[in-house]
Amino acid sequence: MDLMKVVAEKVAQKKEYPDFKAGDTITVYYKIKEGNKERIQQFRGVVIQRRGSGHTETFTVRKMSGNIGVERIFPISSPFIENIEINKRGKVRRARIFYLRGLRGKKARIKEKKF
Repeated sequence: MDLMKVVAEKVAQKKEYPDFKAGDTITVYYKIKEGNKERIQQFRGVVIQRRGSGHTETFTVRKMSGNIGVERIFPISSPFIENIEINKRGKVRRARIFYLRGLRGKKARIKEKKF
């Protein structure tokens, strides 16, 4: 077995998050340190992609702040992620929905998956 994989298995913290994919609207509860204080900030948006595997996996979340699109990349194994909450399941046909960046208004909506 690869030595890097063995070390990564030992060091990585295992946290259980709900299963989400591109198109889902999620809220990421992220710890932020300001000076000597620590607080939890919520980042709610649409998952654009998940990439990588194992402890190096990341996911990108996009939200609209006013009229400006803001994207943030989160490592899945980050110790600063407190919780991930799924708000809506999206119905998309791609694993990476970068086309969402060019859409505005009602065209930028994602249909909700019905159960």
